[in-house]
Amino acid sequence: MMLNETRLAGVWLVDIERLEDDRGFFARAFCAETFAAHGMNPHLHQISLSYNRRAGTLRGLHLQRPPHGEAKLVRATAGAVFDVVVDLRPGSPTFGQWSGVVLSADSHRQIYIPEGFAHGFQTLTDDAELTYHISVPFAPASQAGLLWNDPDIGIDWPDPVGAILSQRDRVQHRLCDFPPLDEAATGDL
Repeated sequence: MMLNETRLAGVWLVDIERLEDDRGFFARAFCAETFAAHGMNPHLHQISLSYNRRAGTLRGLHLQRPPHGEAKLVRATAGAVFDVVVDLRPGSPTFGQWSGVVLSADSHRQIYIPEGFAHGFQTLTDDAELTYHISVPFAPASQAGLLWNDPDIGIDWPDPVGAILSQRDRVQHRLCDFPPLDEAATGDL
């Protein structure tokens, strides 16, 4: 496993190292010891899937507020997506900044997203599927989100005009209106 930290401290790209032969390959995709040694949360308690029928589908930007903040290890298991994270950690020098990466089933690349980041993606192919390994159980009362096209964040989505969105993602908060993560949730997030 090869780990490369992105420009947003704590967000890591996780690439496999293939042991190949004529049958195919074997690779390690997760190791609790390696994650812990790099300051990553090694406790992954839940696995979720996101299946998306059409290219251009956009989901996000989502997160859970403390005390239910979640770390995620995300991988495309079918197709390809443009995956995005936004730093919402109070006092972070990269607060409000985003980073994006293409995840595809062919590359086997994963992204590790620590607590305090909003996450979203736009599908680049039909029938794209993501697997999420998540550090905490889902807590509906703690869910929150940012508007996918907030001009203060300025994410350069592959297809902003053709984005296929849920109603929830059309009406999320702008960064300038988002209560800091160290404040109590107001219940309407």
